[in-house]
Amino acid sequence: MAVEVVYRSSRDLERLFMDKAEADRHDKMLELAELLTEVLQKAVPSLNEQQGEELGIYMAKNREIFAKAFKNQPDALSELGKDEAAE
Repeated sequence: MAVEVVYRSSRDLERLFMDKAEADRHDKMLELAELLTEVLQKAVPSLNEQQGEELGIYMAKNREIFAKAFKNQPDALSELGKDEAAE
């Protein structure tokens, strides 16, 4: 019988990862998404909880693109549409 080591994110207990680094990255992304959700809901009180969470996760998953845009490269945001069209 083989033994397999799996890792679980502390913020997403249902997802399992074969690599600790990948689980850590996922955990950090979810932590960022949670903080973004709080900020977005404060900035736009009319956002409901689900919308805030979806926006927070979307921004956290695409943080590199948003970081480029915030560093005077607004054209970087065009990359977001390309990823979604491919899916």
